Amino acid sequence: MKRVLLKLSGEALAGDKKFGFDEPTVTAVAEQVKKITDSGVETAIVIGGGNFWRGRTSETIDRTKADQIGMLATVMNCIYVSEIFRFVGMGTEIFTPFQCAAFTELFSKDKALVALDAGKVVFFAGGIGHPYFSTDMGTVLRAIEIEADMILSARAVDGVYDSDPKLNKNAKKYATIPIKEVVDRKLGVMDLAAAVLCMENKMPMTIFGLNEENSIINTVEGRSNGTIITV
Repeated sequence: MKRVLLKLSGEALAGDKKFGFDEPTVTAVAEQVKKITDSGVETAIVIGGGNFWRGRTSETIDRTKADQIGMLATVMNCIYVSEIFRFVGMGTEIFTPFQCAAFTELFSKDKALVALDAGKVVFFAGGIGHPYFSTDMGTVLRAIEIEADMILSARAVDGVYDSDPKLNKNAKKYATIPIKEVVDRKLGVMDLAAAVLCMENKMPMTIFGLNEENSIINTVEGRSNGTIITV
């Protein structure tokens, strides 16, 4: 693979704390990403905001405002993770779909591609800049825009199951599954609008567990223990 978009779960970055950042976890991610970028794989990253905010669980806050708080949570995540990446020796650039003063760059496909070509890790924060769209939609949209070869989705759960493995100990994990089946069966792998966009634009995805040793490297090298979503 020449270019990938890595989606990191905010909850996964919190580690056992379940909130905020677990620095050893983030550092381990950074070290893996450095190895794949050193091997020539261009890497872009989207990070969820669930380690700080899940506005859809609130019954008192307007949905638009709740989603805006979530967008800002992803900006905080990208700034923090970007700095850890720089600490381990990588160049980074953070793009948002709205102005964040001196914190980030305003998203432009051309600027993002220039940064990737220069060997930088590119972070896409702030979703798509509008409420009612999750970071799943931001992930798929940016992957399509930068012409990524695949989306790598690193989560706390290590793949796609036919039912919730937390509730059903006999849940079956798929090694591969077509995106059309994900859409038709509404498996909850990602929000439905993002899944349809993925299907229409033939963007493949691998879902895997972030906490497995060298999981990002193994996935890039085709040795993932997760689920490959085919198109």
